[in-house]
Amino acid sequence: MTRIPAWLLRHRITIERYRGDSAYGPLYDPPDEDVPALVSETIRLVRAPDGRQVVSSAQLLLDLDTDVPAGSRITLPSGRTTVPISIATVDAPGLPVPAHREVSAE
Repeated sequence: MTRIPAWLLRHRITIERYRGDSAYGPLYDPPDEDVPALVSETIRLVRAPDGRQVVSSAQLLLDLDTDVPAGSRITLPSGRTTVPISIATVDAPGLPVPAHREVSAE
């Protein structure tokens, strides 16, 4: 399996992985800073897991091993904090396509 090349992941983001809810609101893991990513802050229409069409204002390409649970907080290089709308694993075994994780965020 071909992985996405590290030199392509030019940006650094911070991920606070969602752990669940408490009586006081959502719980997050400590921030994982300097996560390599390729960030594109463009407006796109995407489909949320529940089938709704939602506007995504940031798309991220990440290494396949990067864990981003639904509900996590992501701080982009611009300083803006966002949450994932959809998370996809792109993997084509046997084809010369780099495997990676693709995140569409609010």
